[in-house]
Amino acid sequence: MACTQGVVFDLNLIENSALEDGLSGWAPVGTCTTLSVGEEEPAKVLSETINDVADGYRPSGRYILASGRADEADGVRRAITAAALIKPRVTYRVAGWIGLGGDGAAAGAAEGATGHAVRVNIRLDEDDGCVVEGGAICAVVGKWTEIKGAFRLKKSPCAAEVYVQGAPAGVDVKVMDLQVIATDRKARFKKLRKKTDKVRKRDVVLNFGSAASASGISGASIRVMQMDSSFPFGTCINTNVIQNPAFVDFFTKHFDWAVFENELKWYHTEAQQGQLNYADSDALLDFCDRYGKPVRGHCIFWAVKNTVQQWVKSLDNNGLTAAVQGRLASLLTRYAGRFPHYDVNNEMLHGSYYQDRLGDDINAFMFRETARLDPGATLFVNDYNVEGGNDPNATPEKYIAQITALQQKGAAVGGIGLQGHVTNPVGEVICDALDKLATTDLPVWLSELDVSESDVDLRADDLEVVLREAYAHPAVEGVMFWGFMQGHMWRQDACLINADGTVNDAGERFVDLRREWTSHARGHIDSAGHFKFRGYHGTYIVQLATATGKVHKTFSVEKGDTPLVLDMNL
Repeated sequence: MACTQGVVFDLNLIENSALEDGLSGWAPVGTCTTLSVGEEEPAKVLSETINDVADGYRPSGRYILASGRADEADGVRRAITAAALIKPRVTYRVAGWIGLGGDGAAAGAAEGATGHAVRVNIRLDEDDGCVVEGGAICAVVGKWTEIKGAFRLKKSPCAAEVYVQGAPAGVDVKVMDLQVIATDRKARFKKLRKKTDKVRKRDVVLNFGSAASASGISGASIRVMQMDSSFPFGTCINTNVIQNPAFVDFFTKHFDWAVFENELKWYHTEAQQGQLNYADSDALLDFCDRYGKPVRGHCIFWAVKNTVQQWVKSLDNNGLTAAVQGRLASLLTRYAGRFPHYDVNNEMLHGSYYQDRLGDDINAFMFRETARLDPGATLFVNDYNVEGGNDPNATPEKYIAQITALQQKGAAVGGIGLQGHVTNPVGEVICDALDKLATTDLPVWLSELDVSESDVDLRADDLEVVLREAYAHPAVEGVMFWGFMQGHMWRQDACLINADGTVNDAGERFVDLRREWTSHARGHIDSAGHFKFRGYHGTYIVQLATATGKVHKTFSVEKGDTPLVLDMNL
């Protein structure tokens, strides 16, 4: 991994939140804020959070209490005495537990709230203007919430101070075991390789029969080659990039699925009321059909207000209801059976335009009607920042609550989209989000992955973090990139290939990982007529050299905990 020389891992750059010497090193933020030390039963903290128990990360029970807060900016701060150990270009993980409490009207009002944003920021070199986000959570009064965030610096600071701020005035903030630790990606990847072997591979026995010796097959040379994977990787495309030969070449060689960048969105297919334009989406479908690439349907609606066409906004509620129904009927009857997936109403954690206009049931209605018109499609929710630990509006808990509410209203939610517009990823943070979402028993896709970093070496490392976490997690069933070519991407500094078609370090890392996750085996059939190997899930071809010539057969390796025994009847 890049930039790890001289980095000290497994060292917390902040001392425990409440040490034996009390409040030494801690200071209040806000003129009215007072600090004290408290203690909580660790088991209670654990019962309210999901944490890295397997990694030995357990709450101590001791915490700093910031009370008397007069403003949301008030809280607690502490200088990082080991600031010189914060190295540039290294990703640091922020972790700990945050609790909210207090007496009086403010706390009482907050008790019934869905939660309040609490943020951990790092202020550098005593400069109010130089503040780096370290993580954010949505905390609820009376409960503990685990915070998981990350940051990375471009240069070494002379001094650094950690601030914990947020929640309304009058609500106490409790900070337990705050940590800033350099992420050890090599150690993490070692664990992920073992996890991947268990989740994505299976023992296989090719059985050529007990008469193999008599037939001369025993001892014969055999070669097994994986043709495709059960875990797809895809990318977004548009009408411009499919005219670029370098783009098409990389796309056809390294991606299995596609998704349209804008061409299926309502503002594209009906920019003016009643003037339908499906020519671009038809052309992209034809392109994908030629190369045998399935396509995700993105998206039927988009919940964020500034993405809604002006003519839609100008409708009264009756007119808007009719327009929504018309959009569903037009799109889904035209393309019934063509899109295996649909993002039904994009980014409902960050927008609520249709719900605000038409009431609480409209989102579930969109799902119900989509399922009725195209019953073969898997219907997804889709949103951003859920996997990053930096957005109180998009926590895994809020996503799960949204999914549950939709299901209770009859919405056939069939999958979870994590957009994955990532910066400074930390594997444990991503895994934590995936673990929580997995409790829904719904498949998860990284639906719009791009990893932005100007240093292409770091970009390659960051990309590997995200891909290894996704591939190793049993809840994840696919990854879609949000483009890959320089000059043809929504986010800057995220490309895998340059404008001239050359593959950069990030692209090479992606290709190498795909190669790593592909199985090939060579050997000879044993005396019992068996050939054994362990392979990734997917489709294979076996080539057997016999006295009469070469024989080819295909077979599939599916998920399973027991060895897969396949009779190879020749």
